[in-house]
Amino acid sequence: MTTRYAAREKSRAFALRMIKVYQYLQEQKREFILSKQLLRSGTAIGALVREAEQAESRADFVHKLSIALKEANETEYWLELLTESGYLEPSSGQSVMADAKELVKILTAIIKTTKTRR
Repeated sequence: MTTRYAAREKSRAFALRMIKVYQYLQEQKREFILSKQLLRSGTAIGALVREAEQAESRADFVHKLSIALKEANETEYWLELLTESGYLEPSSGQSVMADAKELVKILTAIIKTTKTRR
């Protein structure tokens, strides 16, 4: 699996997982503010990866993936807050956080590789 393909598939799977976490927080924990932020940033990653696939130039590609990387970092922040506040169980929070960190690594690798190619 190429790194770009991995980014596409993993960001989509991550978005679906964020939707499920959002639903859980809404229905079970009655948490509405942080969960909405998590949903927005967690699903934006995949949308930006898809946008990057149709980039008009290498610079545009890097720019869109850089925004996806920012969204992944923001998602990590919301996950930290939700876990540390007790809305998410530590084991669940750590599992989702591991997925977010993996996306950050993949996106960072793609961006670095693309920037170094001529």
